[in-house]
Amino acid sequence: MRKTELAKGEYYHVYNRGVDKRNIFGDESDYWRFFHSLILLNDVEDGLIDKYRNHCRSEKKVQPLEFRRLSLRQERPLVDFIAYCLNPNHYHFIIQQLEESGIKNFMHRMGTSYTMYFNKKYDRNGSLFQGPFKAAHIKDNGKLFYLTTYVNCNSEIHGIAPAENYKWSSQSFYLGKYKRNPLCDSNPVIKEFRSSHYAGQAKTNTKYFKEKKEDEKKSFLE
Repeated sequence: MRKTELAKGEYYHVYNRGVDKRNIFGDESDYWRFFHSLILLNDVEDGLIDKYRNHCRSEKKVQPLEFRRLSLRQERPLVDFIAYCLNPNHYHFIIQQLEESGIKNFMHRMGTSYTMYFNKKYDRNGSLFQGPFKAAHIKDNGKLFYLTTYVNCNSEIHGIAPAENYKWSSQSFYLGKYKRNPLCDSNPVIKEFRSSHYAGQAKTNTKYFKEKKEDEKKSFLE
């Protein structure tokens, strides 16, 4: 049984990594497949990813978000994405649960769908992720801001790439480089802080996170 009860309307830091710390993305097409699944699997109605695949046989240029809007019915997402970062061997999300059991249902769909895709592409069997996803409850706005900077800047914290230019995180969206993001909603964080304050504090927090990680590595080796 999961130690953290996932409640409707609450925010959570959700994360997981590849089994045995292996990479879960082999090339850029894997990142795109994973990213698109986050859009297409996030609905009370199941099966949208299969419908999208069938639709692309005749309309290859349609994007997942556009495809969702082709439906005449009202969308009912399971979760709301606040921030994300996809690293070579792990991912981080900040998400709000919108429906009862929304996070659990969404993450199960995503994990199953992507594992099937990955195993078929790379001719492997078995689990891709290291057990069930982890989820930590975010109890207040201060913690939401703090963890959002951690997730958005995670590629930089791990020395993968500068966060402001990293294609697979929402940091560039938060910094105003794009007017909209097909996956995430920055309003719950940005409405509480000026955008200039966010940028400066994100840099400060990233420096702290990097130094903390280095100290942990040193302590482990001593």
